[in-house]
Amino acid sequence: MPITTVDQDLEALTLRVVAEFPIPVRRLWDAYADLRQIERFWGPPEWPATFTRHDMFPGGRSDYYMTGPEGEASGGYWEFVDVDEPRSFEVRDGFTTSEGEPDPGMPSMRMTFEFEEAGEGSRLVTTTYFDSLEQLEQLLAMGMREGMTAAMGQIDDVLQDPTPLDPGRGTVSQEIGDRRVRVSRVVRGDAERVWRAHHEPELMRRWMLGPDGWTLPVCEVAEEVGQAYRYEWESEDGSERFGFTGEVLHLEAPRRVVTTERMIDAGPTETVNELTITPLENGTLVSTLITYPDGETRAEILGTGMVHGMEDSYARLEREVLQGA
Repeated sequence: MPITTVDQDLEALTLRVVAEFPIPVRRLWDAYADLRQIERFWGPPEWPATFTRHDMFPGGRSDYYMTGPEGEASGGYWEFVDVDEPRSFEVRDGFTTSEGEPDPGMPSMRMTFEFEEAGEGSRLVTTTYFDSLEQLEQLLAMGMREGMTAAMGQIDDVLQDPTPLDPGRGTVSQEIGDRRVRVSRVVRGDAERVWRAHHEPELMRRWMLGPDGWTLPVCEVAEEVGQAYRYEWESEDGSERFGFTGEVLHLEAPRRVVTTERMIDAGPTETVNELTITPLENGTLVSTLITYPDGETRAEILGTGMVHGMEDSYARLEREVLQGA
């Protein structure tokens, strides 16, 4: 158990949790920056968390839900107020409704996370600031103190597991709910360069090709919300051709973009793709959350070998674009 102290101050309206770890500050920071890792310890053991969004930059937002023993769900969000990588971040933390919107009937609070060097390891100071004594007492009665303590007790196993941060692990997928999938890969390269590789045609044509034997002759990039894009691939012998089109719904360069996607000349089936770029110590996490119309469509698309094709592309991205950059 890494927690050293848990202090509540009824006058200052704060709850302060201090924990120490035998690891460098950067490793601890990455556990909070990487949504695949934070969801392994943010919820108490009996209420594991699933993060569907995690934008660790000022103005960004995180969305997550915790699933109880009987399948019941409780949603929450963070609104990032400030981020000083890898030393501190501040969020507005609150509850969400079943539709994923902030719950007006529940309190929200300010939280700060401070990462410090401590001897040969690191220290994390988490402070929650409440708006009133009534709010503090309400949340303590709901088990906030016990929940934070139980959640923090899981972090040691996460920090000892280097697998999520290893670019050699390749591209992995995780099915979320009935009709979503998250595809993620740590690539060897800095976040700015990775973002450019996803949005500059001359770079995209060098790597976004899937298996060998294809070219990208049509690469029309959307640069603003509301604009349409169009990508078309062709086999090197000219015998096959396919493509996708869609429009930008949300854009926060150089970290996040949300688009629709549908296959050209293949009917009305459309997905929503949420791409997030997250800098880590040993590379950049590229995470795409794809929402399908239904579970059957998700199974059909995953069955085509989509994830393997994305791995071919990401490996080429490292080799052809990012190597030596």
